[in-house]
Amino acid sequence: MTRLSSYFLPTLKESPADAEAISHRLMVRAGLVRQLGAGMWTYLPAGWRAHRKAEQIVREEMDAIGAHEMLMPVLQPAELWQRTGRYAIDELFKLKDRRGADLVLALSHEEPLTFHVAREVRSYRDLPLILYHFQVKERDEARPRAGVLRTREFIMKDSYSFDRDAEGLDHSYALHVAAYDRIFDRSGLEWYRVESDVGMMGGFGAHEYMAPCAAGENEVALSDAGYAANVEVASAEAQDVDALPEALARPEAVETPGARTVEEVSAQLGVSAGALVKAMPMLRESGEPLLVLVRGDHRLNEIKLQNALGGAVRQATGEEIERLFGAPAGYVGPVGATVEVLADEALRGLHGLVAGANEAGRHLQGVEPERDFNASWRDVRSVVVGDRCPSGATIRIEPAIEVGNIFKLGTRYSEPLGATYLDVEGTERHIWMGSYGIGPARIAAAAVEQFADDQGISWPRSLAPFDVELVTLGKEGEEAREVSDRLYDELRAEGLDVLYDERDAGAGEKFADAELLGCPLRLTVGRRGLESGEIEAQLRRGQEKRSLPLDGAAGAAAGLWRELP
Repeated sequence: MTRLSSYFLPTLKESPADAEAISHRLMVRAGLVRQLGAGMWTYLPAGWRAHRKAEQIVREEMDAIGAHEMLMPVLQPAELWQRTGRYAIDELFKLKDRRGADLVLALSHEEPLTFHVAREVRSYRDLPLILYHFQVKERDEARPRAGVLRTREFIMKDSYSFDRDAEGLDHSYALHVAAYDRIFDRSGLEWYRVESDVGMMGGFGAHEYMAPCAAGENEVALSDAGYAANVEVASAEAQDVDALPEALARPEAVETPGARTVEEVSAQLGVSAGALVKAMPMLRESGEPLLVLVRGDHRLNEIKLQNALGGAVRQATGEEIERLFGAPAGYVGPVGATVEVLADEALRGLHGLVAGANEAGRHLQGVEPERDFNASWRDVRSVVVGDRCPSGATIRIEPAIEVGNIFKLGTRYSEPLGATYLDVEGTERHIWMGSYGIGPARIAAAAVEQFADDQGISWPRSLAPFDVELVTLGKEGEEAREVSDRLYDELRAEGLDVLYDERDAGAGEKFADAELLGCPLRLTVGRRGLESGEIEAQLRRGQEKRSLPLDGAAGAAAGLWRELP
């Protein structure tokens, strides 16, 4: 029996002092996890059961698309990562063995699996292939936070597809999309599949699976027309500028002493922030200066900028601004600029704008892009609430937890690691790859975040550590205890996982702990119910109470459980 009196479930009345996220507070309080160090978490028995429930859903859906489970080591030779160019990633743990050999602790497994495939796959007949594993990942996270959501060590399911060409990759990608959709549906989560940035993974296409909740570190741009994208890459038509100034025949200088920021210039000149040109002096990796322009009411999206340029950029220092851009910070503008200018698309077609005059204490009014300065045009701003998606619907933005991601890698890893095959004509070609990750811990934490109430966790049926919590109010030797013991066996015979609370504790304490743990169904056996020939059932979500007849209670409870979300 899984008796609570002997089960390791150390609940707490108070939340950890540093806990901000709901899942952090409740998973600790409910005895699911405990912290070992910064970003290092131990899963206690009930927490591990929930984690394994998420794993099993993922495993079943991966197997259903013909993927083959395996296992690769966390400790890996650094040389593979050096060959792919990922050794320089800041989050990668790097170490040496006793003989001085360079090693890494993997944060993903593209390198080792591509290494193996390069040595085992020879012919087009060996492809396509999908391989996956559940394995520990290590990440030198700069700021671990939010309990199990952002950690330095975690378990991830990562799968990898290997195909003959781009068409084959598209098919493998579609298989994973369908599998992931089913996984998150089965997990009981609210979720979105959104366009995303490839980031450190590389490649040329990616989507993320997002579970909306207040604790999410990502922001998702959504519309009722079905548009969904991470704000890092989202594109939308900008809202019109309020009270755009009248057009002028040519730019006119105006004194703006001490006004360097958008807010200060806007206040001095009595114009809206959207009528200003925000000029940001930047430097490319090569050291070449670049002036980036966005509307004054918009924010530069650095990820979109780097993607547009195909390389990293950084903001210029005060000394670099004066030396390379010819004006003090806050007064740099595009009119008469001697450096490369890149303008955001939302500035195109506007008139009467205000921009820096490239002189201390002065700005220009009446600036028109393309008439008064030339620029290359890119979408480099972050979308905001109220913009319009490509279908014309209004954009809203919600915080969300990333629970999965999928990437089209192409030949990003097969080229440096020599993963090739011979096609039907005997020509050697590089293998096309995809990479697909899911975090079981994030699935569990997202479920806690989305469905918790004031009393505690309210698990979806598919992820709950136990299906039913059976609470007896009878003491040893009493009828209620004897009935509870028999009911436990009958529930188990119905195929249910049952946590049996037979502790010598008060009813209030037992009920409070049951609601904190959040099993989908609670059954209570007490003297008054037995006198009426009934046991009490409480549906955890909504805390709805029902009475079940004592005769056939296990079957009735199993039927009720199967109807729960």
